[in-house]
Amino acid sequence: MNATADDAPRSGSDRTPSLPPPDLGAPCTLLLLRHGETPLTPLKRFSGSGGDDPALSAAGRRQAERTAAALAAGPDAVRTAGHAAAPEVVVSSPLARCRETAGAVAARLGVDVAVEPGLRETDFGAWEGLTFGEVRARYPEDMAAWLADPGARPSGGGESFAEVARRVDAARHRLVTAYAGRRVLLVSHVTPIKTLVRLALGAPPEALFRMELSAASLSEVAYYADGNASVRVLNDTSHLR
Repeated sequence: MNATADDAPRSGSDRTPSLPPPDLGAPCTLLLLRHGETPLTPLKRFSGSGGDDPALSAAGRRQAERTAAALAAGPDAVRTAGHAAAPEVVVSSPLARCRETAGAVAARLGVDVAVEPGLRETDFGAWEGLTFGEVRARYPEDMAAWLADPGARPSGGGESFAEVARRVDAARHRLVTAYAGRRVLLVSHVTPIKTLVRLALGAPPEALFRMELSAASLSEVAYYADGNASVRVLNDTSHLR
């Protein structure tokens, strides 16, 4: 009698029943809020941690209040994934525009604002206060290097994207460890928020130039106990309308 494929011994993988994924528990969910507008925001001028520390403009204060009202109101007021409850913790960059934005939200939620220095914006060196076009005209070689190499620094001794990524990731590790399983609002800036999203996706450094991040926008990343991350929302501004 001839043997058939059905008579062949099964491989070990065929005999092993599939196992359900491990229960990793609730993730630490970071809601990433870019600060509201400052007078420099609509002018698209470099505004980092190495120059002036502008406060919110009148438009920025309105954005902060609308965001605060939406986050305090619950899931129907803001589209962040799994938004079953308001943030339990508010953490801010030390810069004034973030602390003011964070303060508006914290006042609505009845919580204090914790400050994390690792969330501050890039130090843009001699480019602080200039537009992209002005920098390219005055420092063309430095600008070209900065756009091509994450290790290149702005003119005048600012921070490279690689340096910012290291400090932002260190801050993320501290916060995810401290607030495991909780919902945390981080109020920060363009580069740190884009960096958190980039690292969660495992994307290359040039991905920073391929994301849009509006003033007072919300993004969301969930961090799980096994080290994995899930980007749930990017640049949501529905709460501002």
